Amino acid sequence: MPNKSLRILIADAQHFNRLRIERLFNQLGYFRVAPVQSLDELLALVEYGCEPLDLVLVNGAMVMGALDLFSFLDDNPQVHHGFIFNERQAPLSPVAGKVRLSRAALPDLASITQLMSAVDCRLPFVGTVISVR
Repeated sequence: MPNKSLRILIADAQHFNRLRIERLFNQLGYFRVAPVQSLDELLALVEYGCEPLDLVLVNGAMVMGALDLFSFLDDNPQVHHGFIFNERQAPLSPVAGKVRLSRAALPDLASITQLMSAVDCRLPFVGTVISVR
């Protein structure tokens, strides 16, 4: 059962993309989703929000070098988990940590489900475990 109190922020310049991603979260039982269309809105909500965000999803193409988005999400105490999609510099293998990267133009239901298994501690883990020696 999903944790319905998780706070999720979606940042994408295209309204259709924001709507599509929000519906994927709704299918999984997450309804506290805030969509934003610009980098300025994203920065304002993250920096001045009264509660931390559990997950921030950002279209990497929206930033276009204006900000080191990975470092911003990784270093910000107001963000518990980050996911940057449509990121051309994403590694081919998964990276463990607070921020995940994806080359996919849009996340699909399978990638959102796998992402939420890491974000939502109530869900069983979906995916593979990678150990570094």
